[in-house]
Amino acid sequence: MERKRVRTGAVSSIAVVAMLAAAWPAPAQNAKTAYPAMAPLEQYLMPDRNEEINLARSAAPDSISGAAEVLVLGKAGYETAVPGKNGFVCLVERSWTAGINDPDFWNPKTRGPLCLNPAAVRTYLPRTIKKTELVIAGRTKAQIFEAVAAAIDKKELPAPEPGAMSYMLSKQGYLGDQAGGPWLPHLMFFTPETDSKAWGADLPGSPIITFQNPEERLTVFLIPVRRWSDGTPGPPPAAQ
Repeated sequence: MERKRVRTGAVSSIAVVAMLAAAWPAPAQNAKTAYPAMAPLEQYLMPDRNEEINLARSAAPDSISGAAEVLVLGKAGYETAVPGKNGFVCLVERSWTAGINDPDFWNPKTRGPLCLNPAAVRTYLPRTIKKTELVIAGRTKAQIFEAVAAAIDKKELPAPEPGAMSYMLSKQGYLGDQAGGPWLPHLMFFTPETDSKAWGADLPGSPIITFQNPEERLTVFLIPVRRWSDGTPGPPPAAQ
């Protein structure tokens, strides 16, 4: 199958790993120094292309991911492995979509499967694409975030559209050493930076969690749901 390079705007990604790991007990290790710099690129790649396609699709039910475009990460960046028909895009994000202070930012084990709806494809996916291009070009973490912030301020990168969201329902992902696995099945909604309290988020008993990414002028809402993409039950409420 012909590989088509994805060329979308310029920008960075959000902290999928950081936002999830923040809600999970940290292991007894010195996470601050575990991954001080980028590992060789080969460690971030998945050698089995079909395995990466299946992992990406596991982020959403088959009714969504089965007709979605699927991206895989290659040595030159993300490229189309499977054309889509429904406007959704599924991919496996790597560690550099985390926040600037996340200890797993350079963790080569991180795998974050997600399926983006059309609004998120237009206004969130360019961040992942651009940040990945900067990583492959050998930019430092500081240079990556500086370039992303500049692109946002110049409006070269779009603000999230209303309704921009993604599915993260895979049991097979690895969202950093603090999470130790896939965390919980959940939906993510992307908005321009906003006050979490106005949504009742992050309050005792509230089902909504937020991740604030001021470097990207972004707020991400995380809403746990009951089932994984394969229909099996997620962890009980006590685990949340």
